[in-house]
Amino acid sequence: VQLQASGGGSVQPGGSLRLSCAASGTIFSINAMGWYRQGPGKQRELVATITGGGSTNYADSVKGRFTISRDNAKNTVYLQLNSLKPEDTAVYYCNLRDLSSLVVYWGQGTLVTVSS
Repeated sequence: VQLQASGGGSVQPGGSLRLSCAASGTIFSINAMGWYRQGPGKQRELVATITGGGSTNYADSVKGRFTISRDNAKNTVYLQLNSLKPEDTAVYYCNLRDLSSLVVYWGQGTLVTVSS
């Protein structure tokens, strides 16, 4: 399984971005996809996850500002980032967790920079 993330960039505080992550290869239907991030000098942390059935989970720090969604037909997960803050600056990584085998696949990161 390969994951290709895109959509990062530089925005001013209060701005928006949309990240995408497309999965390819042999993908079993029972899986969850998600986004994590790693800020400067910080550990990687959960941002949001979504199951194939659409159940979502968010970190408290992004609730109400970020929205995760997925297109199962395209094996793609999205992250809409609104009301961005400087503390959202990080490399954002997508992943896919096979819920049968518990194997986790990671994509390459995409950098989000929030600065005035």
